[in-house]
Amino acid sequence: MDNRPLGIFDSGIGGLTVVRALHELMPHERLIYLGDTARVPYGNKSADTIIRYSREISNFLLSKDVKGIVVACNTASAYALDTLKAELQVPVFGVIEPGVSAALAATRNNRVGIIGTIGTIKSEAYQSALKKQQPELEIIAHATPLLVPLIEEDWLSHSATRAILEEYLWQFRLMKIDTLVLACTHYPLLKPTLTNLLGHNIELVDSAESCARFVRDALAKTNQLSDANDESSIEVYLTDMPVHFKKVGERFLRKKLHKVDLVSVDGLSSTQRR
Repeated sequence: MDNRPLGIFDSGIGGLTVVRALHELMPHERLIYLGDTARVPYGNKSADTIIRYSREISNFLLSKDVKGIVVACNTASAYALDTLKAELQVPVFGVIEPGVSAALAATRNNRVGIIGTIGTIKSEAYQSALKKQQPELEIIAHATPLLVPLIEEDWLSHSATRAILEEYLWQFRLMKIDTLVLACTHYPLLKPTLTNLLGHNIELVDSAESCARFVRDALAKTNQLSDANDESSIEVYLTDMPVHFKKVGERFLRKKLHKVDLVSVDGLSSTQRR
């Protein structure tokens, strides 16, 4: 057993959905979260910049003696995961592989939709992984860059959000998908609105939930789950304090946030390498 904390990071606060899912599945694990809110969004940045940011954040988490790192950001998973896995001395988990497995298990008509940031969709990480495992799939993928700022403004059920979703979703309806991959950890907060617009017959693949199950199973296989009896602690660090963070963050986490620390990770580079 390994009672060291587990590190999680995202470009903003959306990764708190992964923290919530991990906490629900592994209630005795200590969790440390870093939201890079000063540099969000990652979706419109270059691959080199995303890799640099991911290295800096990983170094911060390693300074907290984490036993593993969860890249709770689809864009960073698409561009930086392989680099981090090659360089770091701890296990590194992303959200794409679990999301792909969940989508393949969910689809009945082999028509799968994907929504995510510009960077995630442009990387074709989901599309390539899905096609590799099931070549006959019909896939429609669209970038939905307006959703993250709307979610971080807490406009989850606002008429403007619904109107934008209507514009984004019409092509998915036309294709008659039966599964929609939410390829951004912010998007689970829109599940009620998405279900209302698309109908209950469309399976929504929540990357946060599928990632948490994947991490739990991987830690169990390597005997790295905590055997502590007390309930896990959740430490939250941000690189900037968004105006609506407490309200939106608690909605993501589904529990009170008692303490949030501001940190700077700019210019840090990984010190633990293979």
